[in-house]
Amino acid sequence: MTAPSCAPRPGDAPHILLSKGRYRARLAHSPADLAAAQALRTLCFRTPQIDSDAFDANCAHVLVEDKRNDALVCCFRMLVLQGGAEVARSYSAQYYDLSALEGFEGRMIEMGRFCIHPAWTDPDILRLAWGAMTTYVDQNDVQMLFGCASFAGTETKDYLDAFAMLKHRHLAPKRWLPRVKAQNVFRFAARLRRKPDAKKAMLRMPPLLRSYLMMGGWVSDHAVVDTHMNTLHVFTGLEIGAIPPARKRLLRAVAG
Repeated sequence: MTAPSCAPRPGDAPHILLSKGRYRARLAHSPADLAAAQALRTLCFRTPQIDSDAFDANCAHVLVEDKRNDALVCCFRMLVLQGGAEVARSYSAQYYDLSALEGFEGRMIEMGRFCIHPAWTDPDILRLAWGAMTTYVDQNDVQMLFGCASFAGTETKDYLDAFAMLKHRHLAPKRWLPRVKAQNVFRFAARLRRKPDAKKAMLRMPPLLRSYLMMGGWVSDHAVVDTHMNTLHVFTGLEIGAIPPARKRLLRAVAG
């Protein structure tokens, strides 16, 4: 196994993105780091084989560790694209027709394989991960984050209020709206007529997706039923320029 091509080389900026309180976030810089991230992903996603794919080699991998014992508690990967013209290279493009995003001008990052060790429930882990992402976004002049936000399992009935909430409040602008590409999808925007129960919706919304939405993120009008990963996922986008000023201040306070 080779190290990720996006990993820092000697002379690059320090590997540490953010260190605060009990945790630190750093970029992977060795095959052992990548293997540790893949092992955590395998545990969290419950895949029968080690969770790895061809995209790993082209991504930068962020590891969040407990500074007291160096335990890996969270990880995610980032694929940097120079603009919408490169969006077909992304993992998400396997499942969504992203041709509408080809006209996006500005650097983009696809954020993927985000997971937190099931034995750790400290909310500071997610805060630090977003702080590290904020640091990376600011350092690299990124204009959009995107990825696939996943619901556990493939039973849509478990998440009807959450999907109704996405339909009523968080659909992508028409100019960026992904079109259907996968064969097995749940077209929640077309099918659901119910008014969402806000409390039930937010309780069933995945924490990462909830964070995107709080910052002004948007989603596709359909979910992909991914039987391989045993998830339902929606394409999620976040334009950095559209993040509310108060939320930006909070993120940069964490990153600072």
